[in-house]
Amino acid sequence: MEKRRLGNTGEMLSVIGFGGILVMDESAEEASRLVRYAVEERGLNYFDVAPSYGNAEEMLGPALEPYRDGVFLACKTGERTAAGAQQELDQSLKRLRTDHVDLYQLHAVTKMEDVDTITAPGGALETFIKAREQGKTRYLGFSAHSEEAALALMERFDFDTILFPINWAAWYKGEFGPKAVTRAKEKGMGILALKALARRLLGEGEERHWPKSWYYPVESYEEAEKGIRFTLSRPVTAAVTPGHEQLFRWACDAADNFREMTAEDEAEFLVRAKDLQPVFSS
Repeated sequence: MEKRRLGNTGEMLSVIGFGGILVMDESAEEASRLVRYAVEERGLNYFDVAPSYGNAEEMLGPALEPYRDGVFLACKTGERTAAGAQQELDQSLKRLRTDHVDLYQLHAVTKMEDVDTITAPGGALETFIKAREQGKTRYLGFSAHSEEAALALMERFDFDTILFPINWAAWYKGEFGPKAVTRAKEKGMGILALKALARRLLGEGEERHWPKSWYYPVESYEEAEKGIRFTLSRPVTAAVTPGHEQLFRWACDAADNFREMTAEDEAEFLVRAKDLQPVFSS
């Protein structure tokens, strides 16, 4: 699989990342099979997980252990204070059976009050900086579900990476993503993508056909290929997949067949996005 440079870090990551939700609620044998398939058959070296993904850390740790030295492991915390982040980091390292993660990220920052708490004295950023000094993480980053929050975090601290929804429907219909991507590129940050395979929000009372997905994903490999093409045509290092094996396989196949978007592709996406309710909007 193609690998791209992660901003100014010099790290080279596979363009598809293994989302930890893939192993959530799976058996130990199934988790090991999925990780082995990702590394040995598809060539992935980028894994991302978080404590909020059910028991994903407990399942991923043992499955990833045989490959730990050769992969880039990213983790997150939803805690906003230094004490809370420290407790969650230590718990994650224990569950993941490692003495460090390669990238530690603030998880799903959305509100400006969270930005203020994180960056104030006693905020989670203090734990992040200390963790890097102690060798418990190599790089620092954040994920955000708000462009306002993302832009504010980038101005307050020199993070190494941003993990952000970069999705064709949100980009065109929701006008969500261009500002954050532009600023992150200007700063030389590694840009990691969420929601590349999202199609639209679920309707009121609509049944989930994909239990681990809170949105309605692409419906076919053809749509997955288009979604991955859009996202990887931006200045993105890698796209993290949703939590179902079929979607993961589609993403890997799409990455193997990747080609840059054309003007015709852009026009098609504009039409496709017109009648959708994107997962995020400005």
